[in-house]
Amino acid sequence: MYELMELPYNYSALEPDIESEIVDIHYNKHHRGYVNKLNEALNRSNYDGKYSLEEIPKHIDEFPLKDRGDILYNAGGVLNHNLYWYSMNQNKSNPRSNLLNAITLRYGNFENFRKDFMDKAKHLVGSGYTFLVTNERGDLTIVNMINQETPLSYNLIPLFTIDLWEHAYYLQYKNDRNSYIENFWNKANFDYASMVYDNIVG
Repeated sequence: MYELMELPYNYSALEPDIESEIVDIHYNKHHRGYVNKLNEALNRSNYDGKYSLEEIPKHIDEFPLKDRGDILYNAGGVLNHNLYWYSMNQNKSNPRSNLLNAITLRYGNFENFRKDFMDKAKHLVGSGYTFLVTNERGDLTIVNMINQETPLSYNLIPLFTIDLWEHAYYLQYKNDRNSYIENFWNKANFDYASMVYDNIVG
């Protein structure tokens, strides 16, 4: 039904900031696991595949009540991981054009945004993600979501994210999550976020 996205780079592309073993396990075990569990839950509910993956959280009330929790949790797991992989690359890049202008308007400059994003991430309690999101008008904000919540459930469009579950960093950074958050920026890539934002604001 739904398939695991193709990783946009090889497992070693994010080194030394994120080791290849972490990327391999994260992608092939955790990410793939969410895809498989989502498909299992959807098959139990006799889902006919009429929605895109991004539309599922917006139509969760149409699924059988007994399956909604599993569907929403695992759909969020797939969507959040998809965005996480797109938010990094061996070639880091800053926001461009419309997104850069919106960040400058909202935060003063990119460096202020980066600091605000890291501060938000460092204050997330437990497992989850920090997102840069927008509404349909192009208004930006930084939000924390716990576990596998997706901003799509709140009519927000996710543009960029960092995964703050322990499996994203623990093999390398142990309990030093702050160092992982800081080093993440060495590979942060805004090409995907800029493209999505361009499509929103035209």
